[in-house]
Amino acid sequence: MVEALLVVGLFVAAFVGYNIGGSSTGVAFGPAVGSRLVGKAGAAALFTAFAFWGGWTVGRNVVETMSGEIVPASQFTLEASIAVLFFTGVALLISNLFGVPSSTSMTAVGAIAGLGLATGTLNEAEMFVIVSAWIVAPLTAFWVGVIVGRYVYPHLDARFSFGRIESGLFRLDRSGRVPRPALGEDVTGRNVVGASLVLVIACYMAFSAGASNVANVIAPLVGNGAVTIDQGVVLAIVAIGLGGFTIARRTLATIGEGITDLPILAALVVSAIGATIITVLSRFGVPASLAVSTTSCIIGLGWGRASRAVTVAEAASTALHGEGGPDLSAGALVADADADVPPGPTVGDLAAGEANPVPPVAREEAPSSVAPIGEENVEDLVGADLFDAAATGRIVLLWILSPTLSTGGSYLLFAFVL
Repeated sequence: MVEALLVVGLFVAAFVGYNIGGSSTGVAFGPAVGSRLVGKAGAAALFTAFAFWGGWTVGRNVVETMSGEIVPASQFTLEASIAVLFFTGVALLISNLFGVPSSTSMTAVGAIAGLGLATGTLNEAEMFVIVSAWIVAPLTAFWVGVIVGRYVYPHLDARFSFGRIESGLFRLDRSGRVPRPALGEDVTGRNVVGASLVLVIACYMAFSAGASNVANVIAPLVGNGAVTIDQGVVLAIVAIGLGGFTIARRTLATIGEGITDLPILAALVVSAIGATIITVLSRFGVPASLAVSTTSCIIGLGWGRASRAVTVAEAASTALHGEGGPDLSAGALVADADADVPPGPTVGDLAAGEANPVPPVAREEAPSSVAPIGEENVEDLVGADLFDAAATGRIVLLWILSPTLSTGGSYLLFAFVL
């Protein structure tokens, strides 16, 4: 009986990891695949490798928290472990059905908290730290996005070009006796820098995803001693990698409708900020959501970009009197068609094959065209909104609802059934 339960537990854990790999690979490597810098198989391989690195190093801190510090490790019987993993898997299934990136970490912690509440063993101090981080992390991401959008993003947008490299980044030059690697046709040094940034940040995202998600796959099984941390990390990464090589191919092909209007530069900025916040939290053993932090950063980045139309003094005056301020929105990340700086491609453009690299000459002249703060035309800054109000409301609702239902369902199960 025990061996059969262990097999079920390992299967459920693998199912959770499989779905995590399927969703996270596309999020991390969507821009790289869309830009033709790496193929789908290469993206899956890189994601698996860097997720393993993150899980093996920083991720074990999160495993220790979730396997024995929220509730005592003794509470993780095989039945309890399977139940906790079941709630995590159901949350992933619901998010996939609704097309919304659910917070796996928040749902998994909710299921463990439900177990602790039902058995009277919940470590309230640890839960306070975790829930506090869930509040502070997205706020931090938002305000960092505001600062970057206001003071840094316009200059980055003026200096870097991103686009689909149809002929490949490198080629073999066979003009001499010995073939040697060379840049592809029409590929400039600027393209190489942009491509390097895309790949580095994609790998960084994979590292962060591994650090935060490995615990969601194997923490209960580590808590009851069914597997060691080392064995658990290997199991999680194998399952995550399998998802990356299979179901992630669809995500990588479509790049995701929810971010098609997001400029690729903005996607890279929010990825770097979100991954840094989650990596830091994982280093301290705090499970948190990468999706929540990156979305908050997108909103902040767009708001900060639009705020360049006014000075701080003008913004303060507007806040006090309630009149005369610009309509700030995330749409500011989409450059106006009549602006001096040619707009960069969006993630959706790359996916559809409609974007080409911006001519180097245009980008070299761009730095002088970045207007000082307070002198930009707000009509040029505020473009089409990046978010559909109904879709955004659905995302936020599910982020709140998933851990809430997970906690409530887990409590009822452990209080009245198990």
